[in-house]
Amino acid sequence: MPTNITRLFDFPYYQLEKFNLNKALTSFKDGKWNSTSTQEYINKANQISRGLLRLGIKKGDKIAVISTTNRTEWNIMDIGILQLGAQNVPIYPTISKEDYEYVLNHSEATYCFVSDVTILEKLNQVKGNTQLKGVYTFDDINGEHNWEEVLQLGIDESNQQDVEDCKNNVDPNDLATIIYTSGTTGRPKGVMLSHNNIVSNVLASEKRVPLRKGETKALSFLPICHIFERMILYLYQYCGVEIYFAESIEKMSDNLKEIKPNVMTAVPRLYEKVFDKIYGRGEDLSGIKQKLFYWAIEIGLQYEPYGENGWWYEKKLALARKLIFSKIKDGLGGKLDLMVSGSAALQPRLTRFFAAAEMPIMEGYGLTETSPVTSVNDERNGGFRVGTVGRILDGVEVKIAEDGEIIVKGPNIMLGYYKDEK
Repeated sequence: MPTNITRLFDFPYYQLEKFNLNKALTSFKDGKWNSTSTQEYINKANQISRGLLRLGIKKGDKIAVISTTNRTEWNIMDIGILQLGAQNVPIYPTISKEDYEYVLNHSEATYCFVSDVTILEKLNQVKGNTQLKGVYTFDDINGEHNWEEVLQLGIDESNQQDVEDCKNNVDPNDLATIIYTSGTTGRPKGVMLSHNNIVSNVLASEKRVPLRKGETKALSFLPICHIFERMILYLYQYCGVEIYFAESIEKMSDNLKEIKPNVMTAVPRLYEKVFDKIYGRGEDLSGIKQKLFYWAIEIGLQYEPYGENGWWYEKKLALARKLIFSKIKDGLGGKLDLMVSGSAALQPRLTRFFAAAEMPIMEGYGLTETSPVTSVNDERNGGFRVGTVGRILDGVEVKIAEDGEIIVKGPNIMLGYYKDEK
């Protein structure tokens, strides 16, 4: 029976049916890229589910995951947790140990999975003040429990039917995750998102992102503990996109050249850094080459979509693309055809420049509370406007109140704040 996607853990099964990738998830470890196929992804997620059942996890339990970088293990844990009707509580790695303690206690997390020794050291200072029954690490750390132990617990398949029963008992409107946002005042607030909140957002966003299904490669590095990148990763899974996890922000440039992705998501700060680095290259040139380089940049900064600047501008743009922009694009892997930006306003000059260089950035708008996308640009059907956040997603309604507040309604709106109805 074809998979009907109504819950988050349906995405990998749908991918198995439609695309069955050899390289569904790829992380860098021990000096090389290690890929996990769609089938292995599902097998390991089921192993985790069986292992967690043997640890006593049941529907409604909370499991915290803290990772310094995005990695394959995070996604396997995510599906393994969600299949049981339990909730994944991702925690931002760089917050203070006091905030770790607050989030773990407020969410009533019973187990915590952490990526590496830096997080473990911080967690160890406060875990005695929490309800945690156990902490497992993704990296091999001497004397610590490793997540492989949970995988081992799940090797015996005799309780797989229990996992299937748990899956069948998960309703689309059930709570899937609690994401703690840094409150503008006071303590972080736990945003409660259901399976349907995020699934509806993935399916509506997919219509705006022109991905070549089953053929596209993506580079992922925005923190997966935020809903923006997490929703995007479900979207990639839905579209049969090979996901590569960047080693770190410092290695981004190398990873782009190695992987040659077609798509990536980032925040304006990163696009600004990339632009500054490109602009700085002009200083190493001299004479006619330097003049030509800065001329091309100027042309790029005047860009308007759909040939709105007229035929003479388009002629100059074509020349700039051939002589300068093609080399800039090659420096970023050469295949980057689409980038997405969210979380803050993107300067129009960046939108213009990257679109001129044939690496368009589609800017969107949303909040953790809206799962997160409310609107996003799309080059197709005249849906790309510089300096805007694009058209509103299907099924979502937006009103601007008299005081300027943005009011949003739709299936993507959170269930509420955890333990904070008021």
